[in-house]
Amino acid sequence: MNDGPALQPVPDGQDDPAFPAGKLSERDRRILAFERQWWKYAGAKEQAIREQFDMSATRYYQLLNILLDRPEALEYDPMLVKRLRRMRAQRQRQRAARRFGIRP
Repeated sequence: MNDGPALQPVPDGQDDPAFPAGKLSERDRRILAFERQWWKYAGAKEQAIREQFDMSATRYYQLLNILLDRPEALEYDPMLVKRLRRMRAQRQRQRAARRFGIRP
């Protein structure tokens, strides 16, 4: 399994080599397409991630979260990116509520 390079902080003013500025790579487009239709794949999502991208689910979600914050991704598929951002924000709120002992 090739998880790719580890995520490293990128100094201000420099591009992240995993995500070149100004365009989506083929991998970026494949990740967005997978998120649009992952439920069509037989079996668990994590297994489909391994088969489709040859990376761990952890690495896939790291890349997806970075991708969701890119304006190019929003421009490429606005409905999907907005939905995934909403879902991410909802999960973050739920985690914070659990941490502070607040019941939803």
